[in-house]
Amino acid sequence: MIRFIDQMDLPGKKVLIRVDYNVPLKNGAITDDNRIQGSLPTLEYALEQGAALILCSHLGKPKGKVVPEFSMAPVAQRLSELLGRPVQTAPDCVGPEVEAMVAALMPGDVLLLENLRYHAGEQAGDDDFAKALASLCDVYCCDAFGTAHRAHASMTGIPAHAKEKCGGFLLKKEWEFLGESLKKPARPYVAISGGAKVSSKLAIIQNLLSKVNRIIIGGAMANTFFLAMGHGVGKSLAESDLVEAAKTIMADARRKGVELLLPVDVVLASGPDDAQAAGVAPIDAIGDDQMVLDAGPESVKLWAKALEDARTVVWNGPVGLFENPAFAEGSKGVAEAVAGLDALTIIGGGDTGACLKLAGLSDKVTFISTGGGSFLEFMEGKELPAFKALEV
Repeated sequence: MIRFIDQMDLPGKKVLIRVDYNVPLKNGAITDDNRIQGSLPTLEYALEQGAALILCSHLGKPKGKVVPEFSMAPVAQRLSELLGRPVQTAPDCVGPEVEAMVAALMPGDVLLLENLRYHAGEQAGDDDFAKALASLCDVYCCDAFGTAHRAHASMTGIPAHAKEKCGGFLLKKEWEFLGESLKKPARPYVAISGGAKVSSKLAIIQNLLSKVNRIIIGGAMANTFFLAMGHGVGKSLAESDLVEAAKTIMADARRKGVELLLPVDVVLASGPDDAQAAGVAPIDAIGDDQMVLDAGPESVKLWAKALEDARTVVWNGPVGLFENPAFAEGSKGVAEAVAGLDALTIIGGGDTGACLKLAGLSDKVTFISTGGGSFLEFMEGKELPAFKALEV
């Protein structure tokens, strides 16, 4: 069982919240504050309950060294604006100076610790580092799903030593949608798997074959399946070493009665930077000097039809190079089909969420996960270390 923050006694307590403030920066300025915005419900609830907050996160990859451009200072400034109250910054995340700042905190105060990854002990899962962090608080709260697949000190070490532990509202939503609602999904259950590589999704597809009624495969990973079917893919991105794995997946799908839907036509060009597509072709007519960069219109129609009666849909990975407008129509078509459903629609974070945002459809799906690697590992059927560490 996992307890969440709304089940905890917080008045007068010092609450250490592990947030995910690994935000993109350009010239020291935050270019996307979605992750900070996502943490607000948990922070505001704890503050309303009369807690003092100690926040900790990583930012970038400083690799155990103090790298000034990865300082949490810009995050503190933006968080202060969003919360409408001062956010103090600590010079480090452990040590006497930090302990003194924590001791002085009063209910309603907010202190943001410096980048956890300035210490090599964070990624190494060092127990002494975790103990030092745990000693700062009365209650530990994990609200960083994006790092839930990492057995880092702040994710699995602190809860082993904290007096009390719980999950935040962001983690609770992920738990409810990815864990609870997919235990007994309403059917038909359709999975859409896109992106570049079969290798990164192989275990997910194999796991899903025992759970879904249909699986749609698009993106560059479909090219490996084309090779498995005996079609040429020209200059397209493909993994020839995984052709046998693709054949196995197709055979397993047939054996289990799972409908596997690959593209039937593709959008071609000479390269990913082309300003416009060279045309559309069926999958058995890809030229030697051409690249597959998007799913074709007939593929989108086929997939939309396969989604019509779906009651549960999980989508991870775009079906084309959507960052280039010339090759964004396939992903946009899938986004429109998913957004129009009367179904539970769960979207993997990262590029898939960006597809929906680009199409202006983010508010038309049930849930967009905040995790990249965490979402993928969850869909593989793996137990996430951070969830396990919170169990009481």
